[in-house]
Amino acid sequence: MKPEYWDRAKRALSRRDPVMGGIIRSRPKVFLARRGEPFLTLARAIVGQQISVKAAQSVWDRVVACVGDVSPQGILSKPRPQLRACGLSDRKVEYIADLAQHFADGSIHVHRWPEMDDEAIIAELVQVRGIGRWTAEMFLIFNLLRPDVFPLDDLGLQKGICLSYYKGRKISLRTMARRGETWRPWRSVATWYLWRSLDPVPVEY
Repeated sequence: MKPEYWDRAKRALSRRDPVMGGIIRSRPKVFLARRGEPFLTLARAIVGQQISVKAAQSVWDRVVACVGDVSPQGILSKPRPQLRACGLSDRKVEYIADLAQHFADGSIHVHRWPEMDDEAIIAELVQVRGIGRWTAEMFLIFNLLRPDVFPLDDLGLQKGICLSYYKGRKISLRTMARRGETWRPWRSVATWYLWRSLDPVPVEY
């Protein structure tokens, strides 16, 4: 399902920025799509940290087979050695258990997210061990479909800006941030199209 703001954002970005307009026009039938339920999405993000996509899928499949119901209660009910046996490192077992505990005890306020701004949600998520700002920003873009997230630490975004706007020259994060200001309030959309300019297949988080 396409975000309700998507076509409006495309038109605004294309009017304002000819380079971005060209990237958008060259990819007419793709759009951002929501990824699974919040706990599942964040747990998968932790499993996938610092390993290949293929390895992450293999470990995740074993976690699902082990836990069955991949929910906060399901994770917390499993002895940690069983989770480690799925291929998770000790650290990732700790991270997923911490995530489950945050959801179970209500310190992550999923029901309040619609009223919370992006920075407030990021501040809440980074309290979980194993979730840094980048993971929280990916969650805002891919799960909550927030329209104006600008994950400046993302290497794909940096590369896309350098190649599309500066002929591949390396530039400072400050210059990239200034470029991003021209895309407000649709920086998630601009970021997503810059990713597409590097890889036409939409990435999943």
